[in-house]
Amino acid sequence: MLESFRRDLPEEELSRRRFARRQWARRWLRLRLVVISAVLALALVVGVWLVYFSSVLAVKGVDVEGNKLLTEEQVLAAADVRSGEPLARADMGAIKDRLEDLPAVASADVSREWPDRILVRVTERVAVAVVERGGTYRGIDATGFAFRSYPKMPGNLPRLKVDDDTVDEAVAEGANVLASLPTTIARKVDYVELHTVDQISLKLRDGRTIVWGSAEQSEDKAKVIAILLRQKADVYDVSVPGQPTTR
Repeated sequence: MLESFRRDLPEEELSRRRFARRQWARRWLRLRLVVISAVLALALVVGVWLVYFSSVLAVKGVDVEGNKLLTEEQVLAAADVRSGEPLARADMGAIKDRLEDLPAVASADVSREWPDRILVRVTERVAVAVVERGGTYRGIDATGFAFRSYPKMPGNLPRLKVDDDTVDEAVAEGANVLASLPTTIARKVDYVELHTVDQISLKLRDGRTIVWGSAEQSEDKAKVIAILLRQKADVYDVSVPGQPTTR
């Protein structure tokens, strides 16, 4: 019946109605786009507010990993993370810098753990030797950096024999030599004598001596001495790793 009614309408009226429907469809499409855009904009504003300004996603705690030498309390104190601050606005770089200011920390990694925590991973320095100065025993890492103290000389680490005028470069070279040694050999070293950066020698706990020379080619020297120590001798000279000698 509707079709019959439409057929009875003049063509001009039909055209007018079709035009009106098309106009309404276009207006509805524009209105729908405006509504959708407004909803998305509102959602964005609300999201930004929630993430960056509200307390909904604020920092509620810090998790610490990798610490053995340092206590968790020491790491947290150095990190100095403010609870209640929006997690998105927490300065990860500043936290990392504060942690790496700790002498015992070689490096640190700081990341966000949504929705409300910060994860701190620290890599601590490892002592390869001990230097005694002024009656204080200081543990140094492979770079020669002194980062901790001992109440007495630890029995599981070698000493670096230094004088008051021993330069830091020589200490770093000695530490580098010890770090290059296999663990089984490093444990046998009683002390390292640092005459100059080019005159380094190692005294083993059983009385044998290794003449190392400089810290150059330490990896090659470490491979050579691992084989050479199988021979009976008092002195092992690997200062020229391609031409080692014993006596």
